[in-house]
Amino acid sequence: MPDFDLFHALLLGIPLAFLAGMIDAIAGGGGVITLPALYWMGLPPANVVATNKLLAIFGSASSSWQFVRKGKVDLALASRMAVVAVLGSALGAHLVLGFHNDEAFRLLIAGLILMVGILVVTNKRLGLENRYEGLTPRTLLIGGVGALLIGMYDGFFGPGTGTFLMFLFVRYLRFDFVVGSGNAKVINFATNAGAFVTFLLSGKMIFAIGLPMGIANALGAALGARLAILRGSAFVKVVYLGIVLLVVARLIFVR
Repeated sequence: MPDFDLFHALLLGIPLAFLAGMIDAIAGGGGVITLPALYWMGLPPANVVATNKLLAIFGSASSSWQFVRKGKVDLALASRMAVVAVLGSALGAHLVLGFHNDEAFRLLIAGLILMVGILVVTNKRLGLENRYEGLTPRTLLIGGVGALLIGMYDGFFGPGTGTFLMFLFVRYLRFDFVVGSGNAKVINFATNAGAFVTFLLSGKMIFAIGLPMGIANALGAALGARLAILRGSAFVKVVYLGIVLLVVARLIFVR
């Protein structure tokens, strides 16, 4: 286990985990806050990624429950996509354990997420109303392929997973931003769970940090989900665009 000052680590980590959980529940992107926080504690990269999965599973479970409880998740679609996402995430986590040079990949993802933000800004009506067409062959194909690829990305790298999921649900599956956010949280929980098992077996998780931060993340996520549901799609869209910029900045400038 790496050396670190647990008291000062949690003094920094707990409030940041709460904030990350709140933001992540609204629009995704909580890893933009928690990953740098874990790095600042002085943890090695492998411990950072593994411990972040530990705390993230708390937050994604909490926000998923809030959205499901309020009827803001399409369970028929999300449950099918979740199975595929778990498989993709576990595969991605296996790949990352043997991967060491991610600079070009980091810049590529930053460019893709920035493009997502531009598409959302230029389409002013995008995600403001629910135009989901049901479990059609088109929906199942797009949802299945998207869940597999984003699941692999989440297990392999991570930052921006919620951003990509939200865009998938809003742009291609035609949900509004609130239900899109609820669906994204359920899939994100599945991808976290898939990667969690792999990282747990690797022995890289720091439970003394991940568990307290996970509880804080869950509390923040519950608050964020309630805000998203109460304030509606226009509010979620604004927060989402802010998260796009933060994720891009994190990918480009934070090592």
